[in-house]
Amino acid sequence: MPKQPPVRSAASPTPRPDASMSLLNNVMDHSLDDGYAEATARRRAEGSAGMPRSLRAKLGLAAGLVLAAVVVTVGAAQARVTAPTVAKERQELIDRIDSETSSADAQQKKVDGLRDTVSEQQRKALQKHGGDQGGLVALLSGATAVHGPGVKLVIDDAKDSEQSDGGGPRESPGFSDTGRVRDRDMQQFVNALWQSGAEAIAINGQRLTALSAIRAAGDAILVDNRPLVPPYTVLAVGNEKHLLSEFDDSVGGQYLKVLKDSYSIRTSISDQADVRLPAAASLIVRTAKPKAAGTDQGAADTGKGTS
Repeated sequence: MPKQPPVRSAASPTPRPDASMSLLNNVMDHSLDDGYAEATARRRAEGSAGMPRSLRAKLGLAAGLVLAAVVVTVGAAQARVTAPTVAKERQELIDRIDSETSSADAQQKKVDGLRDTVSEQQRKALQKHGGDQGGLVALLSGATAVHGPGVKLVIDDAKDSEQSDGGGPRESPGFSDTGRVRDRDMQQFVNALWQSGAEAIAINGQRLTALSAIRAAGDAILVDNRPLVPPYTVLAVGNEKHLLSEFDDSVGGQYLKVLKDSYSIRTSISDQADVRLPAAASLIVRTAKPKAAGTDQGAADTGKGTS
């Protein structure tokens, strides 16, 4: 009996090439989650009888644009209405400022004229009532302009004065910057020039008198309450050769050398064939009288002379 051939099962189907990517296939076949799909269908069913969402958005945008246009138009109209008023008020303010400025300038000119008149009368009084020493009195009081041989002393701050850290004998609460010329320095130089035989002195055009004061206001040096700016030019009338030698040997001259060598303050001094000094800007005329016998002590010690 012949043998039956073995029964073979049907061939298994060929596997898909993307069988190993089932997760990716699922994502591609169901790109929208079932919950989202259901919610979308529900919104479509509920809004089928109403206005489309896109149309409502367009109408809302149009309403906003119309409102913005109305606001801009109203603002422009109000600005156009108020513009003439604002321009008028501005012009009135400008005219008022110009008027007040002109008035202040006129008053200042009047004050300057009166001051010059008073100073001239004081100078004449000094020259007239100075007696035999009228010229000397006028010279010492700065009542007249003078010229003659003399010396020129120029003093300026050190180049790095703003970066100085202080230190040394000049350091104090008001003199921490040792590279700058101070009012105390200027007092030293002026006193040394007087002691050396100067007959008249001026600093940056400000004539010094017996009543002049050199002070400081912040970092500025004041001469008779008038601020000076560096470089400081000190002009002194006198015998130039004698002035130079005496000033160099004086305490002020030695002090000037210390400032130059130790603190880099820039200085120069030279003799001049002709130095011209202006008259003092303002004068105070006073006449002192000897105390009469029997005068009350309290009244005599007031320290004031008669003017």
